Amino acid sequence: MGAAMARSMLRSGLDVRVWNRTREKADALVADGARSTASPAEAVSGAGVVLTALRDGPTVLDALREAAPGLAPGAVLAQTATVGATATAELAGWARDHELVFVDAPVVGTRQPAETGELLILAAGPESARDRLAPVFDAIGRATTWVSDDGAGAAASRLKLVVNSWIAALTHATGETLALARGLGVDPAVFLDSVAGGPLDNGYLRAKAAAVLAGDYRPNFSVSNALKDARLIGEAAEGAGLRLDLAAAGAARFERLDRHGRGEDDMAASYLASFDPPGRDPFEHPAPDGGQR
Repeated sequence: MGAAMARSMLRSGLDVRVWNRTREKADALVADGARSTASPAEAVSGAGVVLTALRDGPTVLDALREAAPGLAPGAVLAQTATVGATATAELAGWARDHELVFVDAPVVGTRQPAETGELLILAAGPESARDRLAPVFDAIGRATTWVSDDGAGAAASRLKLVVNSWIAALTHATGETLALARGLGVDPAVFLDSVAGGPLDNGYLRAKAAAVLAGDYRPNFSVSNALKDARLIGEAAEGAGLRLDLAAAGAARFERLDRHGRGEDDMAASYLASFDPPGRDPFEHPAPDGGQR
């Protein structure tokens, strides 16, 4: 996601310096016009806008601590990953301690919309940061939804958990429905044709169903990342005194897949959690490379 966002910024003519824990991944962006750096501190030195796109809160905080010597007071820090409300509040506090302008800005979308600059950005932060971030957000996203900054530094992250809960529910519903169809001897294509164009149809159903029916689990958003988000949703719900039965069941599906070695597959592999053992499709079909899935 970070590399895709960097390429979108470069296409927009922005001056982009990049750092990655795996140097080769940063170096791969040099051909697109980025300047690869050897350390986080070098990447942020003199930058007016710093954008992080890492897996979770502790990883972001570790990178920021390494970047601290190069950070300029007053720089805008936009944190774009789904790290949960607790970690976001911690990052906001760290930013205040280092005189940075913190913007909570998790993005909605997978690798493909990241590559084309069509992410949805959910953002919360001081209004003074909006103009400075506009060229960056315009480059990486199709739209930005600004939500009220409640002072806790995590308003957008809470919204992102709500959005991700809906995404997970759609993914699991698609997987289970297709598994049930095959188990009952119903052609999944007939199901899809039956709901086409009506209120039961939606684009996400079509996208994930196409992946399942093709046996194509190349990751746009992996099971392991979806499991991380599912756990964040569960923790947030518990903290709010809520019981989310569907979310808990969905997290269990991702956990089963992860334990059986499917963590790097796309989250559409939730379909495979319907079978025993998890991860093996008893209804084998040709894979995109001509083999069998």
